[in-house]
Amino acid sequence: VQLQASGGGSVQAGGSLRLSCAASGRTFSNYIMGWFRQAPGKEREFVAAIVSGSSGHEYYAYSVKGRFTISRDNPKNTVYLQMNTLKPEDTAVYSCAAKVADFRSVYYRGNYNNWGQGTLVTVSS
Repeated sequence: VQLQASGGGSVQAGGSLRLSCAASGRTFSNYIMGWFRQAPGKEREFVAAIVSGSSGHEYYAYSVKGRFTISRDNPKNTVYLQMNTLKPEDTAVYSCAAKVADFRSVYYRGNYNNWGQGTLVTVSS
């Protein structure tokens, strides 16, 4: 599956953005989809993930829980990340990723097989 992220931009603290990640391929619904971010000088970190199938169970990093919401639209082959109450520390390049639905952790970036290019989110104070 090929991934294309979009929706980044600049926003003031407290504002909102919605990121989108469009996927190619007919098996999108079989993949667990995740969002990761990388701030300057830091390692790429987990942000959120949503499982495949009808359950749509969601996972979040502690730092974004309650502020960010991940969702997916399988017929549109798209996963979203709604980001509210943004903080300057949310500034990073955000990337979407896909992993097969297996037993491996959704939190570890090494378990994802496919990555999209990043989209930059800048939050000013």
